[in-house]
Amino acid sequence: MTGLYLALALILLLTICVGMVRVLRGPTATDRMLAAQLFGTTAVAILLLLGQATENTAIWDVALIFALLTAIAAATFVRRRDIDKTTETEDQNDRH
Repeated sequence: MTGLYLALALILLLTICVGMVRVLRGPTATDRMLAAQLFGTTAVAILLLLGQATENTAIWDVALIFALLTAIAAATFVRRRDIDKTTETEDQNDRH
């Protein structure tokens, strides 16, 4: 069963490599952020698989921290985009 967990972790690692193309090519900041979300989610899955394969439960704690950081990063991105749109709208209104 350990071999299966390691094989699945390798497949997920390949998913991260494919996501790197989206980060580099864009075309928008939202596409890049979604790819970063993919990295966070996939990292959590890989850590959980590696923790199970090695029977090391401390890795599960690291996966939990990654999950929290990924959620915070997504919320921060959405908040930042909202602030930028509000500022842009106010600037357009000031011009008229």
